[in-house]
Amino acid sequence: MSHTAPAFDQSVTLAFTGASGAPYGLRLLQQLVAANCQVLVLFSDAAKIVLATEVDLELPESIDEIQDFLTARFNAKPEQIKLHGKLDWFSAPASGSSAPKKMVICPCSMGTLSSIRHGASNNLIERAADVILKERGQLIIAWRESPLSTIHLENMLGLSQMGVTLMPLAPGFYHQPKDINDLIDFMVARVLDHLKIEQSLVLPWMK
Repeated sequence: MSHTAPAFDQSVTLAFTGASGAPYGLRLLQQLVAANCQVLVLFSDAAKIVLATEVDLELPESIDEIQDFLTARFNAKPEQIKLHGKLDWFSAPASGSSAPKKMVICPCSMGTLSSIRHGASNNLIERAADVILKERGQLIIAWRESPLSTIHLENMLGLSQMGVTLMPLAPGFYHQPKDINDLIDFMVARVLDHLKIEQSLVLPWMK
């Protein structure tokens, strides 16, 4: 008896780095899964520490265990969430012919942003972003750092000139948020809008 792989509407690479803002990334992952996207997830070592600090989420040790954990947590289909290690150079995100055409880094540290700006490709997150740029795909970088130094601003300008969408994790208040989850949803909705993924978290302004 043959088994057909689940059909997904699109694939998105989602990277977590060591910046503050882990709840945004987790909520975005949940929404991408709900929208029937296949999500290729990348964690930096520092991101795992931030997850434990900000949301008391201790990830398992191995890649397979983390993948199973997230699949269960977000009720994902088989193969819908795929984890890759930081040095997995043979994974889809590292290849121009196999990588998804869309990538979000949420949250993104200024160190990762700088490395992407200068093409360092020292780990899979940086390499995946480099692939998106060279293949003229869509790269969204969501950052929380404040205040910004001249170095940060110069790096952002360089990336913006390459077509990268730079999105500060700075929610608005015109939707009259009732709690912190409403603030998180505001920014997740903005990311989904830019990915052209239908969302009902926050209605457009004046609607």
